[in-house]
Amino acid sequence: MARILITSALPYINGIKHLGNLVGSMLPADVYARFCRAQGHETLYICATDEHGTPAELAALKAGQDVKTYCDEQHERQRQVGEGFLLSYDHFGRSSSAENHALTQHFAQKLMDNGYIEEREIEMIFSVDDGRFLPDRYVEGTCPKCGSDKARGDQCNSCDTLLDPTELINPRSAISGSTNLEIRTSKHLYLLQSKLEGQLKAWVDSQHHWPNLARSIALKWLEEGLADRGITRDLKWGVPVNREGFEDKVFYVWFDAPIEYIGATQEWAKATAQKDPDKAWQRWWRTDQGAEDVRYVQFMGKDNVAFHTVSFPATLIGSGEPWKRVDVLKAFNWLNWYGGKFSTSENRGVFMDTALDLLPADVWRWYLMANAPEGADTAFTWEQFQSTVNSDLANVLGNFVNRIMKFCDSKLDGKVPEHGPHTEVESKMLTELEGMLADLTRQLEAMEMRKAASTLRGIWVLGNEYLQEAAPWTAMKTDPERAGHVVRMALELAGLFAVISAPFIPQTSQVILQALGRDKTILSWPTGSSADVLTALTAGASITTPPVLFQKIEDEQVAEWTERFGGAEQELAEPTEA
Repeated sequence: MARILITSALPYINGIKHLGNLVGSMLPADVYARFCRAQGHETLYICATDEHGTPAELAALKAGQDVKTYCDEQHERQRQVGEGFLLSYDHFGRSSSAENHALTQHFAQKLMDNGYIEEREIEMIFSVDDGRFLPDRYVEGTCPKCGSDKARGDQCNSCDTLLDPTELINPRSAISGSTNLEIRTSKHLYLLQSKLEGQLKAWVDSQHHWPNLARSIALKWLEEGLADRGITRDLKWGVPVNREGFEDKVFYVWFDAPIEYIGATQEWAKATAQKDPDKAWQRWWRTDQGAEDVRYVQFMGKDNVAFHTVSFPATLIGSGEPWKRVDVLKAFNWLNWYGGKFSTSENRGVFMDTALDLLPADVWRWYLMANAPEGADTAFTWEQFQSTVNSDLANVLGNFVNRIMKFCDSKLDGKVPEHGPHTEVESKMLTELEGMLADLTRQLEAMEMRKAASTLRGIWVLGNEYLQEAAPWTAMKTDPERAGHVVRMALELAGLFAVISAPFIPQTSQVILQALGRDKTILSWPTGSSADVLTALTAGASITTPPVLFQKIEDEQVAEWTERFGGAEQELAEPTEA
């Protein structure tokens, strides 16, 4: 069995994330982690809140709190909502941790020692009305390349061009909207990515197995040539630079945030009372301590890809130390809200906490993975959501499980029947099942979430087709033994469905296994022939009929939610920033 390290993009601290954030990193990472564990792999899934930077300072100011108190509260909120969505983190850390502070300063010193950081006096935008230097994301203006008037000082979201704030046309403060801006000089540290370009390109070129979206973004950045990147900011909240002349500065959030993957692993090693915490985390991250055997997989939205294929690897490579680098980077496109983006201020879209108030986590998990934005951007609509939930979960999976268990309860006293001889009906079903299970396993190994969900639904359909063709209710009248065998096979299928569906809908999986009297803690991924995997139950054991697994979403609910959260009437609205 392998050792698999999984990280998902760190959710930013300023508020609960929306469904697009969930589907683009945290949820697919969880599905993959659950699958890997079921296969028996030693799996470590790490995530954390990203807590530094100007947005955290401004959000705290707006909330009337000091920034640490604000981050403490928001971290706990995000931890709880992740738990509500059944995200199976092995550790959910914080980039403001002492571990991440020490690691960030360590990497900066190593890069400095190796000649990959230099001090520069640069021109920056100072907002006279705000009384502060404006970090790049807090300068807005017109992009000099594509003409979008919503470009930010670090990047234009319309054309993905990396920018410096001083390049923007007609710049304004994103804090106050003021155009009373001046160019002033400030001293900062720069990561010399240009000196590492050759090593980075050779590494990216060797990653032929990366999914196309991640690989194409990385190559685009490299082909355009790497610019040296400022890694300090004029802020108080963050990792101190610890360098003479930089007492009023901290490291740039995009420098310290990816380092928190390592920091959070250190936090995990200490929190789990490991006998040797240093050895425990180093075997995942240091190739001289065993991490050469680790398969490292990252999940993120496409906007984070460049930082994880260029900037963070540049930090690792430039340190000159034997750090583990990503083996597979799974990137996702956008999940949009009808024709625009999710927006808290304009009441557009559903956010994670509100989603759980509406419906159970499994319903959202299934919809999002069945419609994952892998090949292109996708759009959420209430109508598609309703159709997916009613068709897949209620009509196919729920109908199969409740139907066979009710029949067993009423006709066989709720006891698991004996196996009987297979007929051509079983042989045909088992042959199809074996091929579909192999497809599902390959697709999950390849992290093709949408394809895997489609195949899984096909397996549920196969069960319904088998039950309809074998018709135990008819056989019961003339051949009770045959009817008993069909019921036994259908009950075994229900248990199999629970196991292979657990990465997607873990709560429902537990309900089904409990109803079957099976151990909910043992979720071994099926291997071997399809006939072999349908032998988990014991003849004579008792089952219980569970309540209806999934309630259908009614038209009245769709109308109510459309009015409450926005919907079709906003489809052609101007997209807004999340």
